[in-house]
Amino acid sequence: MRHIGFILEDGFQVMGLAALSAFELVNFDLGHEAYRLSVMSERGGAILSSLGIRIETQPLGDFPDTLMVVGELVPRPLTPELRDYIAQAGQESRRVAGVCTGAFAVAEAGLLDGRVATTHWAHAHTLQKRFPLIKVDADRIFTRDGNIWTSAGMSSAIDLTLALIEDDHGAELSRAVARNLVVYHRRPGGQSQFSALLEFEPRSDRVRRALIYAKEHLRNLLTAEELAEATNLSPRQFSRIFSDETGQSPTKAVERLRLEAAKAMLEDGRHALDVIARDTGFADRDRMRRAFLRFYGQPPQSLRRNLRTAQEDESGDAMVE
Repeated sequence: MRHIGFILEDGFQVMGLAALSAFELVNFDLGHEAYRLSVMSERGGAILSSLGIRIETQPLGDFPDTLMVVGELVPRPLTPELRDYIAQAGQESRRVAGVCTGAFAVAEAGLLDGRVATTHWAHAHTLQKRFPLIKVDADRIFTRDGNIWTSAGMSSAIDLTLALIEDDHGAELSRAVARNLVVYHRRPGGQSQFSALLEFEPRSDRVRRALIYAKEHLRNLLTAEELAEATNLSPRQFSRIFSDETGQSPTKAVERLRLEAAKAMLEDGRHALDVIARDTGFADRDRMRRAFLRFYGQPPQSLRRNLRTAQEDESGDAMVE
């Protein structure tokens, strides 16, 4: 049985505790207590979340197999006692993980010096500036460098936890837990924190509806006329409003959505390039290749090779995701 210890401080983000459910489901699926879970704080007692919800904790004790430091909306400096505990966990625990802005605490304890790490994109620049010895990669869902793990913001705590479970019990059980959580199994660590739908940030429901329609119908031609019809606008009105709100033409935005979907299928690793091109609306491999070169700076084949290399590295002790 492995002991998973969570450290909380006042102001912690409740979303970071979503990882508890993933470990709980492992115990349920296996029919025995594969993981013993504890929630700790420096002195124990009730800890107040950023939402005002109190969580009862136990004081710091023996070092767990895996120590997970849950982040706060606004990371604050550690007390000397807590800093020393996390630093020692780097030696005593098999793994230490900083969830979201928990990376700041792990960094302050000196465990990220010279390592690759990530955190919520909104705090990545601050993390790099405050701890210049870290190699901050702001565009990753999670990272692993040796026995130190970090995750991006909010929901990526689930991706990190599924990777920890896969590290302990293999991909099959991790996939089963993901299905029970009703989440994708699992976003690769190197996947971007950003999505095209979020980047466009349309102001109106009509443009947002057009983007969602396009994402759900990538096999279609998705002309401006088709998108305009989906939003009950004339093609001329639609093109003007779309460009005003997103800063891009409908054609460019659709290509961005196709690229995102094609990259996800490449990461999945189960699809031939011809199938990916067809299912994402590029029509043929050559058109898809040209789009990849424009946006990613490399063709799909190279990107797939790089992804396979990264996945092979995941099975090693010195993986960096």
